[in-house]
Amino acid sequence: MTMTPRRRRMVLVGLILLGVSGAAAFALTAFQDNLLYYYPPSDIAAGKAPADRVFRLGGMVEEGSVKRDTGSMEVRFVVTDYQKDVTVSYSGVLPDLFRDGQGVIARGQLRADGVFVAHEVLAKHDENYMPPQVAESLRKQHQQKAPAATPST
Repeated sequence: MTMTPRRRRMVLVGLILLGVSGAAAFALTAFQDNLLYYYPPSDIAAGKAPADRVFRLGGMVEEGSVKRDTGSMEVRFVVTDYQKDVTVSYSGVLPDLFRDGQGVIARGQLRADGVFVAHEVLAKHDENYMPPQVAESLRKQHQQKAPAATPST
């Protein structure tokens, strides 16, 4: 059986579509694997964060929680969203704006013992460093934690 020119074109079009579909599937899979999702401490405590992937943790550095190991670059601190806390371990130079009570975003992985091992720490100096959902989450949690003001007469 010989192929007519029309049949050859249809086979060629089919092979091209199959190739493009395969390339798109590979690209989407690679893209999905490289996404970094943000999780506040409450989501991590609830078990919503992946244990086997790198992700972002965002919140506020808890007052008085920064501990530095003497003679080492190792720093441990607690990130809070005013409901739950996560201990963070980081080895490296912290940003100049990093301090207690400051907003931070850390990229890293969660260990089996619940400690977040950060590969990178960003300190917030304005809204450019904090995703809007992080700022909104912290604002809501802080309002719930703060006692209601009583009107004075």
